[in-house]
Amino acid sequence: MIEFGWLIMIFVGILFVYLGIRFKMEPLLLIPIGFSAVLVNLPGSGIVSEDGIIYWIFHELISTEVVPCMIFLCLGALTDFGPLISNPKTFIIGATAQVGVVVAFFLAMLIGFSPAEAASIGIIGGADGPTTIYLATKLAPQILGATAVAAYTYMSLVPIIQPPVIMALTSKKERMIRMEKPREVKKSEKIIFPMVIAIVIGLVVPRTVPLIGLMMFGNLLRESGVTERLSKTSQNEFMNILTIFLGLGVGGKMVAGEFLTLQTIEIIALGVVAFMASTAGGVLMVKFMNLFLKKKINPVIGAAGVSAVPMAARVAQKIVSKEDRQNVILMHAMGPNVAGVIGTATIAGLFLQFFL
Repeated sequence: MIEFGWLIMIFVGILFVYLGIRFKMEPLLLIPIGFSAVLVNLPGSGIVSEDGIIYWIFHELISTEVVPCMIFLCLGALTDFGPLISNPKTFIIGATAQVGVVVAFFLAMLIGFSPAEAASIGIIGGADGPTTIYLATKLAPQILGATAVAAYTYMSLVPIIQPPVIMALTSKKERMIRMEKPREVKKSEKIIFPMVIAIVIGLVVPRTVPLIGLMMFGNLLRESGVTERLSKTSQNEFMNILTIFLGLGVGGKMVAGEFLTLQTIEIIALGVVAFMASTAGGVLMVKFMNLFLKKKINPVIGAAGVSAVPMAARVAQKIVSKEDRQNVILMHAMGPNVAGVIGTATIAGLFLQFFL
């Protein structure tokens, strides 16, 4: 039975690698995760024993929260908050897109998970891998492997999961709505923004400071104009190193004996429900807002309210382009996309304050 389980997980790992190479489905995530899953299921390798390299990567760098928090710093350096600053309404869209987190939380409670475990499962709906790992490490380390794998798998599968939900909730006419070009944001606004967000959210939800604080610090490096070397390092070399560690560590939790359980199946199922609900929540919020707005918003950008940056925004643009090749909504979609990152991290901080 165990040997059969190994074969299943090796096949899953190979499938991840195939999807990453053949269809270019977030290869920076799927290829390391998939290949690591193959390695850890090779009998007798010892790679996940206490003196094994994959064990060390996970327990010393990921479960200690070093990698998740540092990735937020790098994300900040990579993120242009201009679209969000130019259209503050997208804050609302990004916040509403977190509805999947709440839905999955209560569903997990209903089927028997503890509040702490349910919170760690629900946060998958934000489609934010580092936040999922950060929260599960503190609240429910016993399900960290399953939640981490689910979060990163669904992040990678954004191009498959989101389109059916978007298409079901929008009409062709809505998908063809054109939006005005976002206003140009002043440099001073971009410098002030990360400092204000870090202070305000840090005062309201202190537990989220390690994530939001480092993300805003990374963004300040980007926008200050005097720390270009640090910004470029964070965007490139440092981020690449962290991604390698993260992929190998997360894939290392896909050992057959631990992963092939009913609880893992339940977590993965709840994760996809959360992700789809978050996508739907963002789209429906835009449709609701359009009832009161003279200048309509393309509801497809609501799906970008999940935290998968910039994947969700790209999916939104691709769907709109199929209806009208001249319609460019990518920068508009980036507003709720980055707002979703802030929203997911804030909810994670609230969960920590309630259940830790």
